[in-house]
Amino acid sequence: MQVLIIGASRGIGLELVRQYRAEGAAVTATARDEAGLARLRELGATAITFDVATAAGAASLAWPTDGLALDVVVLAAGVYGPRSSGLQTPTEADFDHVMHTNVLGAMRVLPQLADALAPGARLAVISSRMGSIGLRASTSGWLYRASKAALNSVLKDASLALEGRAICVALHPGWVRTDMGGAGADLDVAASARGLRATLAALQPADNGRFLNVDGTPLAW
Repeated sequence: MQVLIIGASRGIGLELVRQYRAEGAAVTATARDEAGLARLRELGATAITFDVATAAGAASLAWPTDGLALDVVVLAAGVYGPRSSGLQTPTEADFDHVMHTNVLGAMRVLPQLADALAPGARLAVISSRMGSIGLRASTSGWLYRASKAALNSVLKDASLALEGRAICVALHPGWVRTDMGGAGADLDVAASARGLRATLAALQPADNGRFLNVDGTPLAW
């Protein structure tokens, strides 16, 4: 099995690499700095220097994936941005950083991967329940929420473009004890990664274009 994890220097992305490698999968994974690349190499992954937030970085993904037939692709790169609790206008710099990383990054990367997908590939973006409009009951982190709602839209369009070639889904990883999720979160990273892998493995063609929880249950857009 050929797997690509984008944004794998730490947290959920790194744990996905660890678990897929433990299963014997051939894993290609990306990180932005040498420390992250070293962690990936230690796990036996093919490590690529890559930054989704820059045009040059996104373009650098094309040649390492040339000739691959990817069975699983997970776009895990993302940032939270300012920890707002209400309608606090973000700075232009914060807005650009979050939207470039969480949304524009996906719009740059996904078109490049179309020709590298194996028939019936599973392609997922790590979204968040915080991006759901239908389930929303809080305004905390409203820039992050907006970025994940936009990412869900990008994934939906990708699912239409790739229908019949790949099963494309947005996945909520749960509230996970990472640098982003904090120490009080519900799930540890290993449990989240196991749930995401199980959900990806169980996908059927009818799931294309859906927004799913870590346990595979559907979420409202």
